[in-house]
Amino acid sequence: MDLEKHRANPITLDEVKDKVFSFHDKAGARIYHTAPNRCFLVQNIDGQWLYWGKILMLEQTIKGESKTTSGKYKIIEIYDPIYQEQITRHECPAGKSYFQS
Repeated sequence: MDLEKHRANPITLDEVKDKVFSFHDKAGARIYHTAPNRCFLVQNIDGQWLYWGKILMLEQTIKGESKTTSGKYKIIEIYDPIYQEQITRHECPAGKSYFQS
């Protein structure tokens, strides 16, 4: 996901709503409620968080020895760029917002 492209030509839900996305081997055991469940879609950019919208987590796998998490999800809401900046500033823990001054 590219913030500058999103600002110039915002991604719409229709573009992504039927796609299943995946992530692999994220550090740490990320424990979600039993799938399916709703979560925020947050991109970690060099330790700074950028909120993109909401997802429906479809499945997750936690590897015991490596303590990594993988999973699949669908995007159910994409924030417009103005709201994206507002929620990122409001919801991030101190020092984590991509938009911090």
